[in-house]
Amino acid sequence: MSASPESPSPLPAPIVTTRGDRRTLEFTPGDIQSEMRLSRPEALILSYSRAMMCFALLAPRPRHIVMVGLGGGSLAKFCHRHFPNARITVLEVRADVIALREQFQVPPDGARLRVLHCDAAAWLAQAPAASADVLLVDGFDASGLPPALSSAGFYADCRRLLRPGGVLAVNIFTYDPDYVTALQRLDTAFDGHLCWLSGSAGNNQIVFAQRPSQLGAGPGRPLRFLRDSLHNRGLGAGLLNHLLARCVVAWLARRAP
Repeated sequence: MSASPESPSPLPAPIVTTRGDRRTLEFTPGDIQSEMRLSRPEALILSYSRAMMCFALLAPRPRHIVMVGLGGGSLAKFCHRHFPNARITVLEVRADVIALREQFQVPPDGARLRVLHCDAAAWLAQAPAASADVLLVDGFDASGLPPALSSAGFYADCRRLLRPGGVLAVNIFTYDPDYVTALQRLDTAFDGHLCWLSGSAGNNQIVFAQRPSQLGAGPGRPLRFLRDSLHNRGLGAGLLNHLLARCVVAWLARRAP
């Protein structure tokens, strides 16, 4: 995500594989980036994508969702289906990934969904303040978490984009060399209003940060529950978090029209 749309992509060409009812997107063979069931294209198959939907515990009725990274469109399709009152803006740096949207049954652009070919860090730096309720960051390059998507300035722009009470959900690999530094920067940018779903998605650590509802305000009850009751700033219960993510996805599916 750190490259500009005009520069050569740092990643290999995407690989699309279809076996029976299963279609996957990979950038390196065997490393599945996105997975879809042809019979249920909006369903969330990968555990990390289900864990990211736990943002709904903190912001259950978003009006505007911004996503960094399209991939196979799993998050975009799920949110498009299950948050009918939300406008969704997806930022994707790779034209070859955007070109796959029909293969992964991503809805066309319209009043509720836009997929923009752009550099996400540059877009966020120029976006209007307090213009989104939820920001989902799921962007990697060949080396892992791009510096442009984990800098102190980037996280400050993420906070600025969010309305009071808005939520940032970030997917970070626990083995990334910048993992601890990224957590520290997020903690600073969001005044300590931070937690993660420990053990819910293997090596994918899903981190949630919430902009305070007002200056000097403490974390709200849902964030305190995730952070303190479930110990998700320490040794959280992985099995419990995994189950929680599944329950949230089921709840969102049931409330859909």
